[in-house]
Amino acid sequence: MIMPTKLKYLIVAMALNVIGASFLWPLNTIYMSQELGKSLSIAGFVLLLNSLSAMCGNLFGGKLFDQIGGYKTIMTGGLIAFSSLVGLNILHTWPFYAIWLVLLGFGSGMIFPAVYAFAGAIWPEGGRRTFNAIYVAQNVGVAVGTALAGVVADFSFDYIFIANLLMFVLFATIIFTQFRGVEVDANVDTSSHNVMEVKNKTIFFAFMSVLIVYFICWFGYVQWQTTIADLTQHLSISLKQYSLIWTVNGLMIVFMQPVIKPVIKMLKGKYVGQLIVGVLLFMIAFYFTSMQTAFSGFLIGMVIMTFGEMFIWPLLPTIAQDIAPKGRTGAYQGLVNSTATVSRAFGPLVGGFIVDVYNMDILFKSIVGLILFSYVFIGLYSILMKRYQRNT
Repeated sequence: MIMPTKLKYLIVAMALNVIGASFLWPLNTIYMSQELGKSLSIAGFVLLLNSLSAMCGNLFGGKLFDQIGGYKTIMTGGLIAFSSLVGLNILHTWPFYAIWLVLLGFGSGMIFPAVYAFAGAIWPEGGRRTFNAIYVAQNVGVAVGTALAGVVADFSFDYIFIANLLMFVLFATIIFTQFRGVEVDANVDTSSHNVMEVKNKTIFFAFMSVLIVYFICWFGYVQWQTTIADLTQHLSISLKQYSLIWTVNGLMIVFMQPVIKPVIKMLKGKYVGQLIVGVLLFMIAFYFTSMQTAFSGFLIGMVIMTFGEMFIWPLLPTIAQDIAPKGRTGAYQGLVNSTATVSRAFGPLVGGFIVDVYNMDILFKSIVGLILFSYVFIGLYSILMKRYQRNT
């Protein structure tokens, strides 16, 4: 199957969008603490509000997709994000910086589920390939954006805001020129919007089960950016080495696709099998990392977890595309994105609390235990899907 040209444009647009966002997000805390003179607690609270706002945007954007379609939803979220980025460029003093950041979270949050739902509608026969292409494009954007952010910031933080805005303008230009007037059949069927209808209730709870697995994996994943990052500093692992760990993560996602492709092909359509493999890799990664004290050990732990991520992250929007009742694709993609957002928002708080009250060893054991427990929900998902399929 040949990928549609429109989907290729959407992939490039998404990469540009993420490049722009990646100029800003790694430096938010540094800017608020060093440039605006705010405490780390205040900076953390602002970032929490940004994540919660993004979660609301995810849910609203997904629902809006089902009502007005992909192009209009993306452009509506884009207009909100664009307004906030213009505001950041003009007025980035306190408290305006925080206000623009929260507004940006909502606008950007609207875009992501709409892009995923739009991609699935453009190439429904692509299955996992469709969402894996978006996933890889996002990681290319993160790798390029974060690599350039430090270079640009060395000149001036003002250039960070400008670069972010310019990348977003390029994103919006592609969407406007290539997708204006292009809409897909929303397949709206109001009778299916009642989740208490027997078949939909079964499939809805199956979807909730797999979202719990996704939430647990994200809870562990986000610790690499927070508590595990702090642990590496206490073990005298340099910031340069820690940054290299994430560089390896990004490069693997782009260049190791051929390695996992045979396994994915073997498990094509077998979502339970893909979940089992991905979750197992997550569990091995955290168990292995919990025993490490040197840079090489943490790097190997990241490599193992990245393989797990490559199985699970593109799988969830694929399941959402397949499992969503008629006319609810956007809403289900919104739930996928908001689940990740909620875990990114509260994961650092819960992880930090566990480390402060107990220690890092307890956190690692908790994560491994949670990941092991997630197999219960994989089993529940399997049972409910079989029940749904028997009734259809």
